[in-house]
Amino acid sequence: MASTLGWSLVSSGIVTLVLAALPGSDVLWGVLLLVLGVVVLARRL
Repeated sequence: MASTLGWSLVSSGIVTLVLAALPGSDVLWGVLLLVLGVVVLARRL
């Protein structure tokens, strides 16, 4: 459980930094990353 929380916090931080660095709409990138995350989770199940 703790490792899941840790990875969640680490990935959140990375995503925040990436979004700050990327050009374009933050909302668009957020949706894209959300979809990508769902796809990755669905393939692991």
